[in-house]
Amino acid sequence: MTLPPPILAYIDADRRCDGAALIAAFAPDAVVRDEGGSHAGHEAIDAWWRAAKAKYAHVIEPLEMSETDGVAKVIARVSGQFPGSPATLVFAFRIENGRIAGLEIAP
Repeated sequence: MTLPPPILAYIDADRRCDGAALIAAFAPDAVVRDEGGSHAGHEAIDAWWRAAKAKYAHVIEPLEMSETDGVAKVIARVSGQFPGSPATLVFAFRIENGRIAGLEIAP
Protein backbone atom coordinates (compact mmCIF):
# COMPACT_ATOMS: atom_id res chain seq x y z
CA MET A 1 0.00 0.00 0.00
CA THR A 2 1.29 3.42 -0.95
CA LEU A 3 0.27 6.19 1.42
CA PRO A 4 0.23 9.86 0.35
CA PRO A 5 3.40 11.63 1.59
CA PRO A 6 1.73 13.68 4.40
CA ILE A 7 0.03 10.56 5.80
CA LEU A 8 3.24 8.56 5.59
CA ALA A 9 5.06 11.44 7.34
CA TYR A 10 2.44 11.41 10.13
CA ILE A 11 2.63 7.65 10.68
CA ASP A 12 6.44 7.54 10.49
CA ALA A 13 6.79 10.46 12.92
CA ASP A 14 4.30 8.86 15.31
CA ARG A 15 6.24 5.60 15.18
CA ARG A 16 9.52 7.45 15.94
CA CYS A 17 7.86 9.60 18.65
CA ASP A 18 9.03 12.66 16.71
CA GLY A 19 6.58 15.40 17.61
CA ALA A 20 8.26 18.07 15.47
CA ALA A 21 8.09 15.92 12.32
CA LEU A 22 4.51 14.94 13.09
CA ILE A 23 3.40 18.57 13.45
CA ALA A 24 5.23 19.48 10.23
CA ALA A 25 2.86 17.14 8.35
CA PHE A 26 -0.10 19.37 9.34
CA ALA A 27 -1.23 22.67 7.84
CA PRO A 28 -1.03 25.53 10.38
CA ASP A 29 -4.84 25.71 10.65
CA ALA A 30 -5.43 21.93 10.66
CA VAL A 31 -8.03 20.37 12.94
CA VAL A 32 -7.84 16.94 14.61
CA ARG A 33 -10.95 15.27 16.01
CA ASP A 34 -10.40 12.35 18.36
CA GLU A 35 -12.17 10.89 21.43
CA GLY A 36 -14.88 13.55 21.30
CA GLY A 37 -12.44 16.46 21.28
CA SER A 38 -11.34 18.92 18.63
CA HIS A 39 -7.79 20.28 18.42
CA ALA A 40 -7.10 23.19 16.05
CA GLY A 41 -3.68 24.50 15.05
CA HIS A 42 -0.15 23.24 15.57
CA GLU A 43 0.04 24.00 19.30
CA ALA A 44 -3.22 22.23 20.16
CA ILE A 45 -2.43 19.27 17.88
CA ASP A 46 1.02 18.92 19.45
CA ALA A 47 -0.49 18.94 22.97
CA TRP A 48 -3.15 16.37 21.94
CA TRP A 49 -0.58 14.05 20.35
CA ARG A 50 1.89 14.26 23.24
CA ALA A 51 -0.86 13.56 25.79
CA ALA A 52 -2.18 10.59 23.78
CA LYS A 53 1.32 9.16 23.28
CA ALA A 54 2.09 9.47 27.01
CA LYS A 55 -1.24 7.95 28.05
CA TYR A 56 -1.51 5.09 25.54
CA ALA A 57 2.05 4.49 24.22
CA HIS A 58 0.27 3.59 20.99
CA VAL A 59 1.65 2.24 17.73
CA ILE A 60 -0.22 2.68 14.42
CA GLU A 61 -0.04 -0.06 11.77
CA PRO A 62 -1.84 0.90 8.53
CA LEU A 63 -3.78 -2.00 7.02
CA GLU A 64 -5.59 -0.49 4.04
CA MET A 65 -6.49 2.84 2.49
CA SER A 66 -9.29 4.19 0.33
CA GLU A 67 -10.01 7.68 -1.02
CA THR A 68 -13.43 9.26 -1.47
CA ASP A 69 -14.36 12.91 -2.00
CA GLY A 70 -10.91 14.21 -1.07
CA VAL A 71 -10.68 12.16 2.14
CA ALA A 72 -8.13 9.37 2.52
CA LYS A 73 -9.41 6.78 5.00
CA VAL A 74 -6.71 4.62 6.52
CA ILE A 75 -7.84 1.58 8.45
CA ALA A 76 -5.16 0.82 11.01
CA ARG A 77 -4.45 -1.53 13.86
CA VAL A 78 -3.58 0.53 16.91
CA SER A 79 -1.94 -1.19 19.82
CA GLY A 80 -0.86 0.26 23.12
CA GLN A 81 -1.70 0.58 26.79
CA PHE A 82 -5.49 0.75 26.65
CA PRO A 83 -8.37 -1.69 27.18
CA GLY A 84 -9.15 -3.72 24.06
CA SER A 85 -5.68 -3.29 22.55
CA PRO A 86 -5.15 -3.79 19.70
CA ALA A 87 -8.07 -1.89 18.18
CA THR A 88 -8.94 -1.24 14.56
CA LEU A 89 -9.48 2.48 13.97
CA VAL A 90 -10.23 4.63 10.93
CA PHE A 91 -7.99 7.65 10.37
CA ALA A 92 -9.77 9.99 7.94
CA PHE A 93 -7.25 12.46 6.50
CA ARG A 94 -8.11 15.53 4.45
CA ILE A 95 -5.05 16.68 2.52
CA GLU A 96 -4.70 20.19 1.09
CA ASN A 97 -1.60 21.64 -0.56
CA GLY A 98 0.52 18.67 0.45
CA ARG A 99 -0.27 18.83 4.17
CA ILE A 100 -2.87 17.37 6.50
CA ALA A 101 -5.71 19.90 6.82
CA GLY A 102 -7.97 17.62 8.86
CA LEU A 103 -7.81 14.31 10.68
CA GLU A 104 -10.67 12.45 12.31
CA ILE A 105 -10.00 9.25 14.24
CA ALA A 106 -12.93 6.92 14.89
CA PRO A 107 -13.66 3.26 15.64
